[in-house]
Amino acid sequence: MEARPALAIHGGDKVRTESMTTSGPRFDDQELKELKETLDQQTLFYWYGEKVKTFRRQFATMYGVKHCHMVTSGTAALHVATASVGVGPGDEVITTPITDQGTIIAILAQGGVPIFADLDPHNYAVTAKTIEPCITKKTKAVIVVHLAGSPADMDPILRMARKRKIKVIEDCAQSYLCWYKGRLAGTMGDIGCFSLNDFKHISAGDAGMVLTNDDALAERAQLFLDKGYSRDGSGRHPPFLASNYRPSELHAAVAIAQLRKLPGIVAQRNRLGDRLTAALKDVPGISPHKVLPGCKSSYWFYMGRMDPKRLKVSRDDFTAAVAAEGVPISSGYIGKMVYEYPVLMEHRAFENCSYPWDGIYGRKVEYGPGLCPTAETIEATSWRCPINENMTEKDIDDIAAAIRKVATWFAGNKRD
Repeated sequence: MEARPALAIHGGDKVRTESMTTSGPRFDDQELKELKETLDQQTLFYWYGEKVKTFRRQFATMYGVKHCHMVTSGTAALHVATASVGVGPGDEVITTPITDQGTIIAILAQGGVPIFADLDPHNYAVTAKTIEPCITKKTKAVIVVHLAGSPADMDPILRMARKRKIKVIEDCAQSYLCWYKGRLAGTMGDIGCFSLNDFKHISAGDAGMVLTNDDALAERAQLFLDKGYSRDGSGRHPPFLASNYRPSELHAAVAIAQLRKLPGIVAQRNRLGDRLTAALKDVPGISPHKVLPGCKSSYWFYMGRMDPKRLKVSRDDFTAAVAAEGVPISSGYIGKMVYEYPVLMEHRAFENCSYPWDGIYGRKVEYGPGLCPTAETIEATSWRCPINENMTEKDIDDIAAAIRKVATWFAGNKRD
């Protein structure tokens, strides 16, 4: 049998010796033009200027929905959404244990109790089957996180939610122009949330959006993002306690220019991500990121899994060996489950009390390791690579070649 090539970590030749194109310029004269027009307005207040209005209209049109509100961040969008669907003290909201803390902040800020459902092992999203056992008489909503640009399996979730009269919020912070069976993520549930922070497909520095086709939800969202004040001339009569999540005209100006670039950005990421999946489909011990049939991912990043038993190596040793081949790769995603954060495990969302788990408003849910076994296995066996619209096919092919070389070496099989 022909000898397998030595790994770079063992002194062998690297798969990749030159730098990889993992980033590029994001802003140009288009953003400057929009910003100049904004300053020429002599107002940066969202209700008086034209940029926020324009961006709201353009984003709603792109997504084919009736209403789009712009807010200060993706976390703000999720808070507006949870408030708009009526989450209050003691209400339970089911979501994923692999997500940004912003998802949880939105629930706790309303006095809601986070409940965690396990995940599909290769799509990394909650499913109707994992949500069902989590439902109680206190369940108010589900926040479905479309992780890394790929859609969750929404049809079964929506059927179950409608049957149970549970609201569905879609967290699309990582999933611009992500398609599920002909529908865009963020348009299927009751309300969809997006982020414009500096690390997403497009950026305004920070900002976010809330989408809905529901007139009543749209009205509540508008009031909640603006301290409960009505801007229709009827005066200040806040109907409930609300925050100030008003966006700036400056954020909207940048977002307008970025929105023009979004289709091209996503198309390139989709092409490159699918290319990586195709190149990894028969690599021993490797599971590519699963995109459901009839769906399209916009690949905010690419997350696959490795089988430590099949490859006879730990996940961290595997990623170290791949990285030594000269390609960008890292271990896992968030390090540990959200429910392992002290704020949840120690029931200290607020100082000097255990609200909302105090038994008065919400039940005393216990959090900690073992709560979602599949999600914990995903985090312990996953690896992550960047996908960027500035990357080339050679970049992707070299990532695949490095993963194939290392996996084949550890599996002990020679593959052409």
